[in-house]
Amino acid sequence: MALNIRDSRAEQLAKELASYRHTTMTQAVIDALSNELERERQKVPLKDRIEALRQTHFKGVMQGHDMTKDEIDAMWGQ
Repeated sequence: MALNIRDSRAEQLAKELASYRHTTMTQAVIDALSNELERERQKVPLKDRIEALRQTHFKGVMQGHDMTKDEIDAMWGQ
């Protein structure tokens, strides 16, 4: 099966990548697509990233005692 992309920007990018890597445009496109596909597969969903941050960053933040009015005033410089 053939892939035919008629886009001058895609052609230029493929040529440039092939030039850097000293390879063919076809191999450059295969490598680029493979790399991007791998990045997509490794993505962690936002909800999971947020949960991981919540578990590590906020661990213990909500623990402690209720602040008194005097402590709150002192915190605000009053």
